[in-house]
Amino acid sequence: MTGLLAKMHPSLFWALLAAMASLLLFQAIFLSRFLPLLIQAASADRTGSAGAVQLEAGVPVRSGDATFPKAMDNVTVRQGESAILRCLVDNRVTRVAWLNRSSILFAGNDKWCLDSRVEIVTNTQTQYVIQIKDVNVYDEGPYTCSVQTDNHPKTLRVYLIVQVPPQIVEISSDISINEGGNISLTCIATGRPDPMITWRHISPKAVGFLSEDEYLEITSITREQSGAYECSASNDVAPPIVQRVNVTVNYAPYISGAKSTGVPVGQKGILQCEASAVPSAQFLWYKDDKRLTEGQKGLKVENKAFFSRLTFFNVSEQDYGNYTCVAFNQLGNTNASIILYDSSGSTSVAPREAEREAEMEEQETVPVTVRGQVAVEACLRILHRTEAAVTRLAGDISVIGQTIQEMRREMETLLGQGGEGPGDISLS
Repeated sequence: MTGLLAKMHPSLFWALLAAMASLLLFQAIFLSRFLPLLIQAASADRTGSAGAVQLEAGVPVRSGDATFPKAMDNVTVRQGESAILRCLVDNRVTRVAWLNRSSILFAGNDKWCLDSRVEIVTNTQTQYVIQIKDVNVYDEGPYTCSVQTDNHPKTLRVYLIVQVPPQIVEISSDISINEGGNISLTCIATGRPDPMITWRHISPKAVGFLSEDEYLEITSITREQSGAYECSASNDVAPPIVQRVNVTVNYAPYISGAKSTGVPVGQKGILQCEASAVPSAQFLWYKDDKRLTEGQKGLKVENKAFFSRLTFFNVSEQDYGNYTCVAFNQLGNTNASIILYDSSGSTSVAPREAEREAEMEEQETVPVTVRGQVAVEACLRILHRTEAAVTRLAGDISVIGQTIQEMRREMETLLGQGGEGPGDISLS
């Protein structure tokens, strides 16, 4: 440092020395004027409200020989807005300063902070006002107006409250789950004050309130609980923020509509089978053990997402009878019986039986995966063979019962011929 000063030009040296002397002189003058204010403000900051002048807002109160009303108790602004901090004084105040905790913002008209957002608005004999632009959450806290009167310093504290609109920072993704499973939905939001979280279920039937928590648990979910789940975050600072989670509940098909149809010979006939399922069901048609497919003579098979239609363009006697509609997806399958009958009553199909509405011989849904059409056809063949075996077994049981009855009668006859004694056996 000494070598650097030795090499410095004499005029530059004396200019630097004069600047340093001026700075020291300014600090000395400032401290002599505002040191009592700073000491009082620091004391008020340490002691809280005990060190502040207690005044009612807008009401002049005499304290010593200085009279001035209280500034605003609290200043509340939204994030991004400007905050006005106002200190009301009178003509007996000789010096005034604004502090944030123990840091000086302004002393009189002199700015002591480096923050460009803070600026002085008014400095008169009646008020001393500063402004903080583009307020953020770290600006929140106590601010002190420190004044010097004719006799001693006084302080007044104002608390700046910064409000932040709600914002959802984390929410669950859309979910697909099988019926009977459990799900947990999450909705995390930030804001000042802390936002309130509300979950609602939005469905075609109704809008239902569910919970006031960040987490929504649903156990053993049913198909009726599918749909949109709405998370709302609100704290009265701004309109609520709303986001949705879509929940898809998968379930095996069930046939919701299958109606028998009467058509005269030579006319066009249609059999329709409706099924509800998620994902959408696939359909197969059978007559007896034979599968019906698109392209067969005079026949059209039309499959849609929720129904299947079997069309006969020219109904013949051979077309009448019982048809089976099979609906399946990866979660299971079901079937229903539909009758195509002669509406003129000229066939062997009993009219009273044919005129019934859809005979829903719907079987219990099988919780197995259907791997293609071959598996379904195999299941139907097994079903028919099982029915035939049960019929034969019923006949065999009847024969066995008759044989037992004949043996019983023969034994009773033999016992009757031998007479009854102490050792005789009775079958009655």
